[in-house]
Amino acid sequence: MTDNQKGLLFAHTAAVLFGLTGILGALIQTDAALITLGRSTFAFISLFVAGLLFKISMTKGITRRLIFSLIFSGILLSIHWTTFFYSIKIGGVAMATLGFASFPAFITLIERFVLHDKVSKTSWVLVLAVMVGLVLVSPDFDFKNSNTEGLLWGIFSGFSFACLAVVNRTMGNQINPVVISFWQNLVVAISTLPLLFFANLTMTTTDLFWLAILGIICTALSHYFFVSSVQFISARTTGLIIALEPVYAIVVAWLLFNEEPTLKMIIGGALIIGAAVYPSKKH
Repeated sequence: MTDNQKGLLFAHTAAVLFGLTGILGALIQTDAALITLGRSTFAFISLFVAGLLFKISMTKGITRRLIFSLIFSGILLSIHWTTFFYSIKIGGVAMATLGFASFPAFITLIERFVLHDKVSKTSWVLVLAVMVGLVLVSPDFDFKNSNTEGLLWGIFSGFSFACLAVVNRTMGNQINPVVISFWQNLVVAISTLPLLFFANLTMTTTDLFWLAILGIICTALSHYFFVSSVQFISARTTGLIIALEPVYAIVVAWLLFNEEPTLKMIIGGALIIGAAVYPSKKH
């Protein structure tokens, strides 16, 4: 299997597992900050156990520069998760995932204006398509509307995820993906602790069960595949594949929670997801 094939396989696996995140976020009836803390805690513990089983040192190869990158990427991951779950609580799964799906456009902007990569005219057209799609998805421009607010938080979640994808790429293959995932999730858990002073700490046994699934399967395992993918393929390609996540999430949310999308939302969502998938399909 070539490096490109490995990267694509890891990215698609991560996309499937990420697709379940929004559903579990809706099923867990507790505060977004507490979900983020619980998710990251289950994740870094399971990754630590995996490191022991596979004899992976969690400190080997970590330099001062990598420490800064790991802390920064962990904070970005914390922001991404917290805003995503908050978006779900306010606007529902569809609004949150469609807002999040805008992140490939942000990756393009970051690669152009921050990394100074060359971006084709087609990429700019696709960025415009994402913007039009977001306008169509939004029910109205009333910021007091819960769906609009949920969409905006979802977009912010997508922006932080785009930054995370680019930072993960800069770390390259210097250290094991399990080590990267472990430290990022540990940083998320630590950075989320102060938010608990403002959160509702109520949690049921069912919530704890779904939180364990979210942390171990949809976080530790999916995060490993995500970090591994950007070591073999570009952050943009990984982002394009993971942009398919809303398709799975919206369909399941429709079936489970009766969140039926409107025709306008479907058209807007098709523009967003289509703009994300087109370059990958062409490649």
